[in-house]
Amino acid sequence: MGKIKKPKPIDLARKPRGFPDKRENLIQAEQAMIERITGVYRRWGFEGLETGAFEFADALGKFLPDDDRPNAGVFALQDDDEQWMSLRYDLTAPLARFAAENWQTLPKPFRRYAAGPVWRNEKPGPGRFREFLQCDADTVGAAGAHADAEMIAMAAEAMRAAGAANGEFTIRVNTRRLLNAVLENIDATGEVTRLTILRALDKLDKFGVSGVADLLGAGRMDESGDFTKGAGLDAGAVKQVLAFAEAGRATRSETLEALGQAVGTSDEATAGLAELAAIAQGLEALGAPESDVTIDPSVVRGLEYYTGPVFEAELLKDTVDEDGQTVRIGSVGGGGRYDDLVARFTGDKIPATGFSVGVSRLAAAFSISGVIGDLNGPVVVLNMDREDPSEALKLATQLRAAGIRAEAYMGSSGMRPQMKYADRRGAPAVVMVGTDELEKGVVTIKDLKEGARQAAAIASNEEYREARPGQFEAPRAEMVARIQAIVEADQ
Repeated sequence: MGKIKKPKPIDLARKPRGFPDKRENLIQAEQAMIERITGVYRRWGFEGLETGAFEFADALGKFLPDDDRPNAGVFALQDDDEQWMSLRYDLTAPLARFAAENWQTLPKPFRRYAAGPVWRNEKPGPGRFREFLQCDADTVGAAGAHADAEMIAMAAEAMRAAGAANGEFTIRVNTRRLLNAVLENIDATGEVTRLTILRALDKLDKFGVSGVADLLGAGRMDESGDFTKGAGLDAGAVKQVLAFAEAGRATRSETLEALGQAVGTSDEATAGLAELAAIAQGLEALGAPESDVTIDPSVVRGLEYYTGPVFEAELLKDTVDEDGQTVRIGSVGGGGRYDDLVARFTGDKIPATGFSVGVSRLAAAFSISGVIGDLNGPVVVLNMDREDPSEALKLATQLRAAGIRAEAYMGSSGMRPQMKYADRRGAPAVVMVGTDELEKGVVTIKDLKEGARQAAAIASNEEYREARPGQFEAPRAEMVARIQAIVEADQ
C-alpha cells in the first residue's frame, strides 16, 4: 500500500484578493487627498452626506441580475428578516435613495459630496480593487448643460487638488445622444450589437484604430491567439463609426465642428451637438482651460446608467514601477448625467449629474510613480536603562507635550537593535540619555537623515566611529528646540 498523502496545511495568514492592506504612508496620503478634494467640493457650495455601508439589494438596481442570490457585482447577505442587503457598489445609488426619501425637505437642487469605501465583487487587477475609496459630488434636481459644465470644471479642480499636475490629466467629455445618433445612422438596433460597438469604441486607446475596426467588423485576434467576436458591421458602417470616434481635435470648438460633419442631422444628433456646445460655453465661463477638459467622442462610459453627457478623468502620466515596467493607470474618475436614477424610487423623473474621483486608484498610481514616499516616523527616545525606563518615558512625554511625534522604545533589545528599529520606523532623530548624560545634564541627539548624508562621504569604519556623523550633545533644556529644528528641516 502506498503512502497516504498528507493534505497541505492551510495558510491562515492570507487575505482575499482585491482587499489591500495599507501602511501609514498610504493611509495618510489617501486621507490628505480626500481632505483636499472635499475642500474643493465645499468651496463650490456642496454639503457633506454620509450613508451606511449597506443598502437593500433592490435599491442598487441594474447591478443585481439574480434575485435569488444577488451577488453578481456586489457583496450581499440576508438580513434577519430575509431581505437581501448589499455593500454599496458606489456612492451614487445611496444618494438616490436618500434623495427619494427626503425630497420634500431637501433644498432643491440638492448639492452633496461624500467620501468613503465602496465594494465591488469583480476581478481585481493592477490599480483595481474590490474595496476602494471614492470621493463624489452630485447635484440632484438641476437640469441643463450649465450644471454639467460646473461638475466638469469642478472635477478638473479636484484632480489638481488630488495631486495631478498641469498636463498630467484631462477630463474627457462626450454625450450619449451623439452615440445614439451614430448607432441610428448605421441602423444598429439590436441590443447586443449596440453594446458590442460601444465596447469596441472604449478600446480605442488600447487597440488603436485598426484594432477597433476589427472589433466593429468580424472580430479581433489578440497576440495570444484568442479571438473576440466583432459587431459584424459592413465596411461603410465601420467607416462611419470610426469617423465619429476620431472627430476629436485640438480645441473644443474644432471638435464640435468635426462632430457636426460626422453625426448627421437627425434630431438626436442635433440635440447632442447642442448639449456639448452648451457645455463648452459653460466651461469657457467657468475658466476651464482646453488642457483640462477636452471633448472626446471615443468616451463610452456606463451608457446603461447615464442619460446624457458623460465625462471621464484620465491620468495621462505614465508611471514606472519598482521593476522598471511602465504602468498606464488611465481612468481615475468619471461621471455624467443620470436623470433616471431617483425615478426608480419615486416614479418622478428628477435630473441629476455627478462626478467621482477614484481615490484609491489615484493613490495607487502616485505610489507606483514614487510621488507617495515614506512618511517621517516618530522621534525615538532610546531606552538606555532596561531596568528603569523612566528617563526615556519622561523625555518622550516632554517631546509630545511640545507637539512633536515621539515614542520611548518599548522593547528589550540593546543599542544596535534600537537604532535599527528607529531606522525602520523612519525616525528623523533619536534621543539618548545614559549615566554620562544624566550627570552632565545633557541629551545625546542623532539626526538620522543628516547622519546618513554625512556617512556617505566616510570611507572607513574607524573614521565613522570617530566622527559619529549627525550626532551631538545638547543641554536638556534645549532638547525640544533642537529636535523641532531637525523635524522641520526634514519635512
